[in-house]
Amino acid sequence: MYADYNIRVSSQKNIYGEKFVLRLLKKNSNVREIFELGFPRDEQLVKDSFDKKNSITIMAAPTGEGKTTSLYSIVEYLNKPEINITTIEDPVEIRIPGLNQIEIDAKISFIDSLRTVLRQDPDIILVGEIRDKETAEIAMQAGQTGHYVLSTIHTIDAIEVITRLRKMGVSNYDIASTVATTVSQRLVRRLCKHCARERDFTQEELNFIHFVEEKNNVRFNLEGKKTYDAMGCKECNNVGYYERVGIFEILTLDDKIRDLITAGASTLQIKEEAMQGRYRPLIVDGISKVLSGETDLKELNKKLRIY
Repeated sequence: MYADYNIRVSSQKNIYGEKFVLRLLKKNSNVREIFELGFPRDEQLVKDSFDKKNSITIMAAPTGEGKTTSLYSIVEYLNKPEINITTIEDPVEIRIPGLNQIEIDAKISFIDSLRTVLRQDPDIILVGEIRDKETAEIAMQAGQTGHYVLSTIHTIDAIEVITRLRKMGVSNYDIASTVATTVSQRLVRRLCKHCARERDFTQEELNFIHFVEEKNNVRFNLEGKKTYDAMGCKECNNVGYYERVGIFEILTLDDKIRDLITAGASTLQIKEEAMQGRYRPLIVDGISKVLSGETDLKELNKKLRIY
């Protein structure tokens, strides 16, 4: 039997007629565990990143890179009968038992819903997207008054979330005192396990991996590692890839980073400090997934322009 899907349609007139983009959303799909999506398999990292109070966690990525799916997985990780979780979404893509899910429309905005939700004594609030200064400020107030807020924002990486909030007009003090974690992600195609063909890395590929190591102060275990070429078979409809996996970067704000933000430091200064801790850019997790055989450098290059 075939699965049922909702289809979100965007159309745009052009000189040749009309262009359509269709996004397929599987009905009644289950929320996948955060590790299944590709998040680093580290329970302590998940706890440190998402088990919070009195703060905000923000997922950052361009459109269509799986931000909402990751938020659902985080909410499912935090969901317990004694915790009051409310979501404000546009639209509600997956219905999760135990959650109070609100769908906004032309008459009800994120801002209006968020104001009302704050009177409902929630422990955790998921706001589908921070789009403007007013939504950002109310989300900050919610984080400062005992709630844990999860949301998304459109920007290129975890550190640029700070710049985006600044440009919206949020003060450095509010960002430093309220934002706990920012996460950026991209989706890359998984190699089809039925037809991927193993081979040695080329010298050029190894040189690039060593360059990433030096630039980001990391060391990959390359001993005995192989890479794979996408070949194509009937299982993957001769594409060579099947499904997608996320690559992630996680910035947890510590006291030093908070001080830099309060002082108005640039994102470059913040990144240099973050690199002294556990933060590593997207490319590091991407290379890790290449070495584990989940994807390849060609696919990684499409999302991160590494060559």
